[in-house]
Amino acid sequence: MPNRLAEATSPYLLQHADNPVDWFEWGDEAFAAARDCDVPIFLSVGYSACHWCHVMQHESFENEAIAAQLNANFVSIKVDREERPDVDAVYMQAVTALTRHGGWPMSVFLTPNGEPFFAGTYWPPTPRQGMPGFGDVLDAVTDAWQHRRDEVASSAARIRSTLAQHATPEPDDGVDLSVGDAAAEFVLTRAWDRNNGGFGQAPKFPQAMTIEWLLHHHARTGNGDALDCALQALDAMANGGLHDQLGGGFARYSTDARWLVPHFEKMLYDNAFLLAAYATAATVADREDLADIAESIVGYLCDEMQTSSGLFMAASDADSEGVEGKYFVWDYDEFTDVVASTGDDPQLFAAWLGVTREGNWDGVNVLHRPLATKPFVEHHALDDEEFKLAWRRVRSALLTRRQTRVAPRVDDKILADWNAYAIRALSVAGRLLGRADWQQMAQRSLDALIDTMVVDDRLRHATRAGRVSDHGFLEDHAAVALACLETFGDTGDQTYFDHAIQLAGVVNNQYADPAGGWYQTADDADVLYLRPKDAWDNATPAGSSVMVEVCLRLADLTGDHRWREHAQHAMAAMQNGARQSPTGFGWLLRQYEALAAGPRQVAIVGEPGSARDALVAIAGRVLRPGVTTVVTQPGQSDSVPLLSQRSDVDGVPAAYVCRDLVCALPVTTQRELAGALAL
Repeated sequence: MPNRLAEATSPYLLQHADNPVDWFEWGDEAFAAARDCDVPIFLSVGYSACHWCHVMQHESFENEAIAAQLNANFVSIKVDREERPDVDAVYMQAVTALTRHGGWPMSVFLTPNGEPFFAGTYWPPTPRQGMPGFGDVLDAVTDAWQHRRDEVASSAARIRSTLAQHATPEPDDGVDLSVGDAAAEFVLTRAWDRNNGGFGQAPKFPQAMTIEWLLHHHARTGNGDALDCALQALDAMANGGLHDQLGGGFARYSTDARWLVPHFEKMLYDNAFLLAAYATAATVADREDLADIAESIVGYLCDEMQTSSGLFMAASDADSEGVEGKYFVWDYDEFTDVVASTGDDPQLFAAWLGVTREGNWDGVNVLHRPLATKPFVEHHALDDEEFKLAWRRVRSALLTRRQTRVAPRVDDKILADWNAYAIRALSVAGRLLGRADWQQMAQRSLDALIDTMVVDDRLRHATRAGRVSDHGFLEDHAAVALACLETFGDTGDQTYFDHAIQLAGVVNNQYADPAGGWYQTADDADVLYLRPKDAWDNATPAGSSVMVEVCLRLADLTGDHRWREHAQHAMAAMQNGARQSPTGFGWLLRQYEALAAGPRQVAIVGEPGSARDALVAIAGRVLRPGVTTVVTQPGQSDSVPLLSQRSDVDGVPAAYVCRDLVCALPVTTQRELAGALAL
């Protein structure tokens, strides 16, 4: 018989609707039940594409004996971290404080007032490999609650004290523009894995925000190591199993240091950040192969993640038919049979994609490229164009066969912030690589996002099955505002500028922390155990980091230095963290590059056509930290200060290069604009 979660909209919660556990959704009803029964709360947080969340579900939450323990002695709450990032953020702090690491599934025991007193992540149903069994954990917590309540209260008080001490770090007196240089030195000397590419050891995450920052750092300073580090990571990921060699897109992380075996779930946000990173690297390094990877990410987003409305779904699962990676891996015989059916050489393509009879993971093969294209072609004495044609045939045949398998589940909810990151990436990549179709896709998606997620003049976080959430968070407002500014830059349509101003105003009125930066929740949001404030650019950027970029852009467009003051106040509050743990502040550090380079603005004014396009190509297809560019038509956005009284020159499109809205004389040729930007 289904439990309360049968009424949920979250695909993750619906996966637990048939559990024998008497689950509640997060809300007053659950806390009232815990107070009435005088029992602790068991809070379980995860997400639909999480492999270990599925494991704990099958092992424990579908286990009748464990369910009986939970139902008798606890009120159990299930939360989708993607729908309620505020709840996740608050209690992940407690998990990290208690265990020194975090992750999902997140398992936290709370008092009926929401105070955490014991926590962990995954527990097996019975003791295994040094881990206690979940049933034993439940017995121990029940015993403590019933017979040693003073110990529970003491633990809750210690956790609260610990979290309070770290809630608001002491801000610096001002922004230190050397932070970017010091952070780059730290990353390049202490975090860079020079053998395998990327940062740190296994498990290995893409860290696209760090890579994009390093590319901006190189563009500003000429630091060759920063470029080499970024390119090595991008190459290693593109050639590894993290990259879906057939369908495009990237998995969430690699379980090994060599990027071979991924955790096979794919997240919208990872692919958004990687799209921007690959497009930026392709531009900086003038490499067509990196542009091809960017194009394949766009193809993946369109083919597998985009809805008919133009919005993007959240994620796809790691598992199919209950087996991790089953959809993606290949048996040697099946692989060679499919290749042979195309008339191409099975052994050649087995070598190309690292396929062996023994397999490279549990007897099967994760497709990857042991050699990049150029050395592979040279090693096998192949004609480059003929090999590319053959690879298209083979890839098509392998994809067709793969599509006959049971596909992983897709989490089809729409999240405002994740969609905004995808829109921002399409806009940035389209500008850098000269793909107007990507910029147009971004605009269509942004229009759909605003139409769907703004309800009663309030931005909401999530929607699925016709239901829109009650909550909008800092990340949503900041990310959608930034997407609006990117699209405003592409189109000059003042509607997007006005949306950005409105969203940024809401953030400063309802989310601001007087100590610097912004809280994750509005001042009229649900009251939680603590009011969350995230400063880390982790899997997704901190809302404060994105808001810093929004404020800097608005300062460029309006000349109102209060926006820059908001940004700098937040940066001063976060920069100690950026000094100490640079790979956790990639988005923020990119803003230091913009400030260190010195803010500049470029307004390109003219009717659409080849003459204006030529100026846009000069301004947009070179990475210039600190430069904000807007392309518009005469009179289209006169009320935006940067564009006020800017016009073409005798009917010829013109570009204005400015500092703090003080502009040089307009130029009308590519050569003149390149010269003005070089100053």
